[in-house]
Amino acid sequence: MRKIIVGAFTSLDGVMQAPGGPDEDPIGGFKFGGWAAPMFDEKMGAFIGELFAKPFDLLLGRKTYDIFAAHWPYVDKDDPIGPLFDRIDKYVATRNPDFKPTWQNSHVLGPDTIAAVRKLKDGDGPDLLTQGSTEFLKALFENDLVDEIHVSVFPVILGKGKRLFGDASFPRALTLIDSCTSDTGIVMSRYARAGDVASGSFEFETPTDAELERRRNLT
Repeated sequence: MRKIIVGAFTSLDGVMQAPGGPDEDPIGGFKFGGWAAPMFDEKMGAFIGELFAKPFDLLLGRKTYDIFAAHWPYVDKDDPIGPLFDRIDKYVATRNPDFKPTWQNSHVLGPDTIAAVRKLKDGDGPDLLTQGSTEFLKALFENDLVDEIHVSVFPVILGKGKRLFGDASFPRALTLIDSCTSDTGIVMSRYARAGDVASGSFEFETPTDAELERRRNLT
């Protein structure tokens, strides 16, 4: 069985839209494209390098696929990521039944995206790594298909924009695998799934009259 690993850059308030440049994704009037670039440093590069060091295939939403296909095949060949992304398999989630990818080793997941992802996950091969793909990620989280989350939280608040998690995400406990901080304040963490959400209580064993009244007022 293959793992699905989410790789994401987010702001402190969870926005992950257009980290790489001003023209990357201005949808919805987003004005802060390229917000991640000024803080990217050597430690952040090492964190990404570790993510890409093990064998993987890419699992991408259509918009992120188009961004990658317009960039990575054209980078200088001294950049190791371009040839790596060219070589590996890339699986694309799209609502357009007529979409025909032209980037080599690209495959359309088909009309039932979640069924196709489940089949990939249950099969043989390297882990499946997402990048960007906010709309596609919502479906993966809602269907409890994510095994690990590698998230880099940048010290910036962006307000509006596409976010990593939606309201319909499947409730799930996580365990922290490791975490480190870059010199520019980026907190880079890796989480793995850890079963159901546990709950406890800080309340008094016997509620006070004031607490009972508070609860009655909630209804």
